[in-house]
Order: sequence, then C-alpha cells, then structure tokens
Amino acid sequence: MLHKLCDTGDLEPGRGRTFKADGKCVALFNLDGRFHALESECTHEGAPLGDGPIRGTRVFCPWHGAEFDITTGEALSPPADHPVSVYRVVVEDGEVKVELP
Repeated sequence: MLHKLCDTGDLEPGRGRTFKADGKCVALFNLDGRFHALESECTHEGAPLGDGPIRGTRVFCPWHGAEFDITTGEALSPPADHPVSVYRVVVEDGEVKVELP
C-alpha cells in the first residue's frame, strides 16, 4: 500500500526528513530530484536518520556518525553493523509516496 509523505517541492535536493506513515518512521531523502526512503532508525541506537547530514549517497547518523548508503540501506561504518530497510518510492502527480510492508 502506498502512503503519501509529502509533495515533491516540500523536500529540497540534498536534504532528508523523517515522516510518519502507517505507524512507522520513514526517512525520506531527495538526491538531486530522486527520492529514496529508508527505515528511519539507526540500527546502532535508534537515532533518526532523516536528521543526519548527507554526503553524496551517504547519510550519517546524527548521534554517533555511523554511515548508511541511502540507495541500498547498507551500513557502511561503525558503530552500526546492520543495514536499515529500504522502501520503494513512487512519485506521481507531484506527490512522493512510499510503499510499506
């Protein structure tokens, strides 16, 4: 099922933000006009990844600096050693929607 998170103009390129959808926290990122959605909680201690700084396709945990690949959810550096879930994003009619399990 698709859940609307925001309009395309609500999230500037190079930014991330955390949204709630169907009781889950979802980190949404705009990488040069392409939207990517991840499970929001860092696998180390649950920090909101949508608040972390972005460099290229990497997001850094705002609490302890663990790196995650925004496109795959892969944990790239300690202290996180487990990936986060990646959610399918659909953009239609100017709306950004995410498919949640």
